[in-house]
Amino acid sequence: MLAVRSVLGCYALKGGVGKTSAAVNLAWLAAESGHKTLLWDLDPQAAATFLLRAKAKVKGGTAKLLRGDTNPQDVVKCTVHERLDLLPAEVLYESADLDLDAAKKSGRRVERVLRELPDYELIVLDGPPGLSLLSTNIVHATDLLLVPIVPSPLSLRTLDQVVEFVGSVDGAEPGVLAFLSMVDPRRALHREVIALVADRYLDVARAMVPASATIERMGQRRAPVVTWAAHTRAAESYRALWDEVQERLSLRRPDRNAPSPSV
Repeated sequence: MLAVRSVLGCYALKGGVGKTSAAVNLAWLAAESGHKTLLWDLDPQAAATFLLRAKAKVKGGTAKLLRGDTNPQDVVKCTVHERLDLLPAEVLYESADLDLDAAKKSGRRVERVLRELPDYELIVLDGPPGLSLLSTNIVHATDLLLVPIVPSPLSLRTLDQVVEFVGSVDGAEPGVLAFLSMVDPRRALHREVIALVADRYLDVARAMVPASATIERMGQRRAPVVTWAAHTRAAESYRALWDEVQERLSLRRPDRNAPSPSV
C-alpha cells in the first residue's frame, strides 16, 4: 500500500461549468507529476469516461459496486496515460440515490469502495451536479472539494449553497476550494464578479480557467487539454490550479524529470 492517500472531489450544483474538464486535466497532471492516480466518474453523463476513451459501462453495474457486491479492482480500467486509471461511469445511471438509500451506511458507500482501492496516491471523484445522497457520499469521501464557479452573481449564490451543504453533512470535514471557470476578462460583469469573489471569500484559487475554444475541443480530441495544447492559456491555467490543489492536499511537489504520461 502506498504511504500517501488523498481524495479530490470535483463538484458543482449545476452542469456546464467546467467540472469534468477540470477533473480530467487535474487527474492527468497528477499522473504526470508521478502520482499513481485514479479518476472515478460518478456523473451519469459519463463525460470523463468518454474523454479518457473508455466505454461507459461497469461490469455488474454501478448499483452492485456501491452496495459492495462487486470488487472495485475488477472494474478499474487502464487509460492510455501512464499512472492514470479510470473507474468508468455507467451511462445514464440515475438511480444512485435509490440504491444508496437501500444500503447500510448509505452516506458512506463511496468511501467504502475507495477503501478497497489501496494502490493510489490520489483519487479524483467527478461527481454528478446537484444535491443528492450521492453528493453526501462524495463529501464524506473527500479531503478537498473543488468547486467551479462561473463569474456571475448566481454562481456566488451556488457557492454559498455548496458551503452550507458541506457543513450540514455530519462527520464530514473536507476542505472546500472554489475556482473561477469559463472566465472572459473582456466582459465587465466577469471583472466585477472576480473582484467581488476576492473580497468575499478566502478559499478561492488564484488560478482562473478561461472561457476557451481549446477546452471545448476536448470532446473532439478525447484527451486532456494539457496533452495536446500544452502551451495554451487553458493548459497553463490547469497547471496553475493543479499546483494549488497539490499544495492543499500536501502531496509532494511534481517530479519534473518523471516521464510524461503518453497520449
